Amino acid sequence: MQIKDVITLKKGKKPNTISNEPTDGWLPYVDIKSFETGVVDKYTGGENCIECAYGDILIVCDGSRSGLVGKAIDGYVGSTLARIDILDSCIDKDYLYYFLQSKYVLLNKNVKGTGTPHLKQDLLKSFEIYLPDIQTQKRIVTIIEESLSQLDSAVETLKKTKQQLEIYRQAVLKEAFQSLSEYSPIIEYFYVSSGLTKNSKRNTLELKMPYLRVANVYYDFLDLSVIKTIGVKENEIQQTLLKKNDLLFVEGNGSKSQIGRVAIWDGSIEKILHQNHIIKCRPNGSMLPNYALYYFMSYYGRNQILKVASSTSGLYTLSANKIRNLQIPYCDLVAQQKIISIIEEKTSVCKNIEQTVNQTLQQAEALRQSILKQAFEGK
Repeated sequence: MQIKDVITLKKGKKPNTISNEPTDGWLPYVDIKSFETGVVDKYTGGENCIECAYGDILIVCDGSRSGLVGKAIDGYVGSTLARIDILDSCIDKDYLYYFLQSKYVLLNKNVKGTGTPHLKQDLLKSFEIYLPDIQTQKRIVTIIEESLSQLDSAVETLKKTKQQLEIYRQAVLKEAFQSLSEYSPIIEYFYVSSGLTKNSKRNTLELKMPYLRVANVYYDFLDLSVIKTIGVKENEIQQTLLKKNDLLFVEGNGSKSQIGRVAIWDGSIEKILHQNHIIKCRPNGSMLPNYALYYFMSYYGRNQILKVASSTSGLYTLSANKIRNLQIPYCDLVAQQKIISIIEEKTSVCKNIEQTVNQTLQQAEALRQSILKQAFEGK
């Protein structure tokens, strides 16, 4: 049986009125943030809205997480989500929920739209679903939940390990910089510049080049598994070209913990550019990029970044000018290298363990999908 025969989708709508504070009679506006994290920070009276009740199945229809399925709380469906209603009593809600979860990777990779990705509802509705009797469906759900519970327990242990490693790393970094007191502007040691602004006009440009995005830059780590291309003019290349040892800051994220993520370009891809949400700091030779990297990952550097990035709206944003206003403790190149060596000696084992933990977490997600896939293949 095809999914289209047993479900309908009701897309959420933008409410006429919305508030950041709960008001009598108002309910949570279930947007992508509350859907993914469970944190509610928007409420509405419900005018022009689609209701959702605790346990309803919701799916992301717009954005990078298109195809993601979760369960609702009492409230109103966000405009980027849809509520999935079951038409036939022959299907158990939890059975359908896990079936749709098993299709996330396929749905997320096969979206439509050149700008913002959108869920292909026709693809979703075309899926074939095997429907045994209700009792068999419930037994399958029980087996799935037992398996996923064990997996979730292991994942929680891995995440706690990561937290402990980060606490240790921060202690090492704080100790390395706490005795330094002579500060200077970062622009004395680095040339700071912005990158390419992404817009629809770039699709019409003949020259296409690879470029670095926010999704590629993390704390002391580059994820180069997906590199996209962008249309560019000849006179833009020199300004936005990356060179090995460029220090990179993530400009915009909104999240307090992720704003100002910093890494060093490793030069592994020749002739690659960067978008404007990545701020480039090119060393002029008077400061080692790794020294600056570790400082801006430390307690002291993070505090500076958060201070300049904070806004009255509660969001955190950076810009090239804000980066230029950052201060960094100065010492000569010999002392810088000594600090780098001490940090790397103390954190090398920590970094290796973290890489193993990250790989295991990726394997855990793959195992989750494998469990779901096999459950609906009768295995």
